[in-house]
Amino acid sequence: MPYPTIAMNIDGEWVREGAAGARDVLNPADGQTVGSVPLADAAQLDAAAEAAKRAFASWRGTSPRDRSRLLRAGAERIRDRAEDLATIMTLEQGKPRLEAKGELLVSADVLDWYAEEGRRAYGRIVPGASNVRQLVTHEPVGPAAAFTPWNFPALTPARKIAAALASGCTLVLKAAEETPATAMALVAALVDAGLPPGVLQLVFGDPAFVSERLIAAPEVRKVSFTGSVAVGKLLMAQAAQGQANHYGARGPRPGHHLR
Repeated sequence: MPYPTIAMNIDGEWVREGAAGARDVLNPADGQTVGSVPLADAAQLDAAAEAAKRAFASWRGTSPRDRSRLLRAGAERIRDRAEDLATIMTLEQGKPRLEAKGELLVSADVLDWYAEEGRRAYGRIVPGASNVRQLVTHEPVGPAAAFTPWNFPALTPARKIAAALASGCTLVLKAAEETPATAMALVAALVDAGLPPGVLQLVFGDPAFVSERLIAAPEVRKVSFTGSVAVGKLLMAQAAQGQANHYGARGPRPGHHLR
């Protein structure tokens, strides 16, 4: 299967041109170029964050049953396409094709698992004083930004996507530039399943620039990162600085932290 043309997804639109340029995608087995990945500039990253904020207003009100249905439909599309997607993952990531297909199938299972967990986001009734009932409910915190590495290019994004969407949050996913086609395939599966525009954005770019821009964005209410300890420390510092810049002595918004 030929390597696909890589595109970002911003507000439901596939964007092939990166305003900050592009970089080659290499086959790690032989070092040959298999494609290129567009790199977002500040305006494109801002547009992704703004789209996530707009979509959050309606996505948070979408019933858990309907969110579950969309995640399950996306999972089925991943399973249907697993043979071809495994070839693509092997081209850009290098793991054996059988292992690549297994990762894709597990990623589909992850979407199914969160689809059901989202339907069980129950609250609690807490005993209180006489004639008082205390009701605890769970609410989505808002748009989130997620950063994922190259080594598990399907499974790690799937976990972050599924958790955010099942809970009613919207997401800006910055996937690894080394393995962009796999992340694009996950997003495409959900878009094809009927996911509304703006609920899930996919961007690529210079990692340091993208993280700094998204973490500082006032629309972003939560950050999720998988990667090295050194980069994790850097992103934690950026998140803390962003809270200080936005809120000063008032303190952070609930839920605005690194996980």
